[in-house]
Amino acid sequence: MNKMCLAVPGKIVEIKEDVAIVDYDIEKRKGKIISEGFSVGDYVLVQGGIVVEKIPEDEAKRALELYKKSVKD
Repeated sequence: MNKMCLAVPGKIVEIKEDVAIVDYDIEKRKGKIISEGFSVGDYVLVQGGIVVEKIPEDEAKRALELYKKSVKD
């Protein structure tokens, strides 16, 4: 059986040195920042505990709404 990994965007709410606290509305998780260009307020994807990509806010909010809706069903 193949398993698929779904990346859900979250919002950086705090940065301490090279670790971001990312808020997913239902929980907060840590992600290690390994490149420059990430700030508090950015919507990002975290894979394997590493912040890998910044997502435009409108796209992130749309994805989060779809994710929340699918979890409820």
